[in-house]
Amino acid sequence: MSKTHREVDVAVVGAGAAGLYAALCAAREGAQVALVSAAPLAQTASYWAQGGLAAALASDDSMELHLKDTERAGRGAVRRSAAEILVREAPECVHDLQALGMRFDADRQGRLALGLEGGHSVRRVVHAGGSATGRRLLRALSALVVAEPRIAVLENTRARALWTENQPAYHEQSRPTNSEQSRPSHHEQNHPTNPGRCRGVACEDGRVLSARGVVLSTGGAAAMWARTTNPPGSQGVGLLLAQRAGAQLADLELLQFHPTAVIGVRGREGFLVTEAIRGEGATLHDAAGERFVDELAPRDEVSRAIQARLAQTGASSVGLDMRKIDPALFPNVVGALREAGLDPTRELVPVAPAAHYMMGGVVSDLQGRSTVPGLYAIGEASCTGLHGANRLASNSLSECFVWGRRAARAALDEPLPEPARAEELEALRALSPPPVAGEATRTALWQDAGIERSPEGLERLSNDEHPLARMIALCALERAESRGAHHRSDHPEPDPALEHRHVTLAASGLASWQTWV
Repeated sequence: MSKTHREVDVAVVGAGAAGLYAALCAAREGAQVALVSAAPLAQTASYWAQGGLAAALASDDSMELHLKDTERAGRGAVRRSAAEILVREAPECVHDLQALGMRFDADRQGRLALGLEGGHSVRRVVHAGGSATGRRLLRALSALVVAEPRIAVLENTRARALWTENQPAYHEQSRPTNSEQSRPSHHEQNHPTNPGRCRGVACEDGRVLSARGVVLSTGGAAAMWARTTNPPGSQGVGLLLAQRAGAQLADLELLQFHPTAVIGVRGREGFLVTEAIRGEGATLHDAAGERFVDELAPRDEVSRAIQARLAQTGASSVGLDMRKIDPALFPNVVGALREAGLDPTRELVPVAPAAHYMMGGVVSDLQGRSTVPGLYAIGEASCTGLHGANRLASNSLSECFVWGRRAARAALDEPLPEPARAEELEALRALSPPPVAGEATRTALWQDAGIERSPEGLERLSNDEHPLARMIALCALERAESRGAHHRSDHPEPDPALEHRHVTLAASGLASWQTWV
């Protein structure tokens, strides 16, 4: 085995909460693991997560109630079997994280201090350091990963391509010149009609990893929108890697907008003000000082209400009043705003919606398996149907741990890959990596696939230069209704016939509908 070719049991691509935990779970099972991280550890999108882990841990809570809240937020599109797994296993994951040394916020009696967030009927959100949950989790998990001898960490390393048995020679082909030609399919690459088993992953630095199972935990694509709460790296890279390898994608039209992202504050544009602050009593006010929405309604409702008020008044923001909130509860939010010259204990915070979380992703089953054998997807890169059309706040971190553990265990049941041939490795190293969205694409997504969409705007977007933007447009055109985070101006109501129906894309780009239960 050469220095540029490594054989492991499990290769994990992406080192956010899901990837770190999956790597640790696989290592605890005795596996040799390679963890590929595009950034230094503890600097991924999960670092910025201000929400916590949703889990039914309180005496007035139950798995049934958590399930009910999840389904209500998901607007008739939640896959119940996935949601049942989440509500059942999330408490186990919280306890496992505590056993690993993670310290969550507690009251004076040592009981977990549970927060209330939008869409939840009771307090059930576990935090660490108030709104610093993401950074504390990543620091703790990163330290454990570095100390684990079974895990080889490849920092500042990007995945170039997934390695399948019937590896195609990827090359960009000419795009159709109009929307009629661009739908129903886009042939971005020579996609394998029968990709065979995923055997590993090729990295941009020339290294190739052979593995029983490859776990994609590369995050979502919300940074492709011009206004976003996400760091620049959230560009849907894992989705394109999987699609090029022959995997199905689904629900790309379902992109959640967070209602309270800072706007107009230099150095803090898009900074997310956690929903937990509204759970503690912060209120939203329009330019006249009037409250206009139930602040703890699901995110799609609050975002649309803000957008409507901005359109009505011509203002660029509404005001979040957190002056009565104890600043010690949310030190990183208060500190960040003060550093930018705004004191939230004395003045209203200007906020407006921003692209935040993609419910769609790589089609994955209840173990995280994609439609390509040996390839798994977890966290925001995946689409199990758990979140439906509108994610319930803080279910996403819980999902990272529930499916991180499930995928790690399932991947170890995969067969050993076939030995690598030199010519295969050279062909992999010659493949082009997935593209990054430019400013024109980001602007187009915000304008044409924003909080309100029109068929005309989506048709324009279907001709964008970026392949994932075109796929998002295709899915949004297919869903001719309004449901959750997806709002069509020409179809403002949900279509009852589309409940529990999901737009899926084959590797060829052909769209179809599936029912998930």
